[in-house]
Amino acid sequence: MTSGRAVAVFDLGKTNSKLFVFGADGAILAQSRTKPVWIERDGIRVLDDEALFGWMTSSLLDAVEDHAVGHVMFSGHGCTFALVDGDKLTHPILDYEQEPPAVIARRIDILAPPFSETYSPKLPLGFNYGRHILWLEAAKPEILGKADAILAYPQFWSWKFSGSKVSEVSYIGCHSHLWAPLKEDFSSLVDRQGWREKMPAFTRAGAAIGNWQGPLRDGDRANLQVHNGVHDSNSALYHYRSVGFDDFTLVSTGTWVVIFNAACPLDALDEHRDMLANVTVDGKAAPTIRFMGGREYELASGGWNKPVGIDALSRVIKKGVFGLPSFAPGGPMQGFNGRFSGPLVEGEERAAAALLYVSLMTDLCLDLIRSRNSIVIDGGLVKTGLFPELLAELRPSQEVYSSATAEGSAFGAAALVFESLGQSPFRNETTRAVSLPLFGLEAYRKAWRSLIETEEAEVAPPRKELHA
Repeated sequence: MTSGRAVAVFDLGKTNSKLFVFGADGAILAQSRTKPVWIERDGIRVLDDEALFGWMTSSLLDAVEDHAVGHVMFSGHGCTFALVDGDKLTHPILDYEQEPPAVIARRIDILAPPFSETYSPKLPLGFNYGRHILWLEAAKPEILGKADAILAYPQFWSWKFSGSKVSEVSYIGCHSHLWAPLKEDFSSLVDRQGWREKMPAFTRAGAAIGNWQGPLRDGDRANLQVHNGVHDSNSALYHYRSVGFDDFTLVSTGTWVVIFNAACPLDALDEHRDMLANVTVDGKAAPTIRFMGGREYELASGGWNKPVGIDALSRVIKKGVFGLPSFAPGGPMQGFNGRFSGPLVEGEERAAAALLYVSLMTDLCLDLIRSRNSIVIDGGLVKTGLFPELLAELRPSQEVYSSATAEGSAFGAAALVFESLGQSPFRNETTRAVSLPLFGLEAYRKAWRSLIETEEAEVAPPRKELHA
């Protein structure tokens, strides 16, 4: 079967993995989703990559049958890597949400390069995936020794479909400890550990790197061009730049809330507040702050999955119910256990308290990343109903826009493929958020900031002040 013009994008999140099919005009023709399965193996939590690959190949073939897909692209969540030798993994892919054994952690954490070199803060679990590579190297040196390539997560899937092993800068440069943004080269850790020879040559995100064929129902074979994958939040950043945003702050939301502001100076980044320099698909440093906002909203809201109404927000503010950080690891308030202060609330009111908490954390992060320009909000938190409106009310001096699709990472990945084909079908379809005049919100914000500043003062961590 001759390749078609439609583009299939696998947007591979930690919690949900999705397939989007884009027509030549940029319209979404179809979508499907699954949940990746994480399993225990030898006491370590790893990805069931074969189960995910099975879903990917099956859904991709359906997309070819139904929409004449001719290209496939991958956008992947951060903090994840694969060790491969020839045509197989030398070790299953690690779940980044697990801590190395303490005895190993003490040995490997002293190897991390300084923040001034990598702009990667030292984070727990596998949030720096160089730390997890060090873990495997210390625990099972033969596993890393026999690997001929260290592949970032999107490049693992590009390889599975094309057979080509390549690297990509937006992923390797994403708080991994592996990249030195100012040098635009690998960090001292990579050379000290002898890993450079295992890092494949760089290829731009979206570039064609090979082909994939698969059997169709009529006996014919699909023949798709495979494109080099990209880090998901950096993909979203590329999308909004490609449709005309220039001086802006991106609030990319999913499991993580990742906030990019290129206008923030690098010397304003505080490694103790989960601030870092991401790297764009063009290799440029992108000052960033993040917290696990999607996960925190899910936990704090009790799994609420419907929009939150204005009345529920008003009742929570009136009752003085505050969500306090942090309900998940990482973020600018590390070392604190998330909890609610004030009267007990349930149902929609609990979800309202969680939404106010995530909005206030985002507002705090915007202050820390020195955001004064326009704000673009993308991703899952848009679906809570009033997140953009709350942020517009909290940031009256800034224009706040939200994406109608909430799938910026998939659109960015598709845009990179279309770019490689000399096409640019996407247009700016964001809408400006109208601020939500919620009585008592400003006093509520001041009270919330006072509560968290009091908590910080009690432990006196070495961080920049919250009103930076």
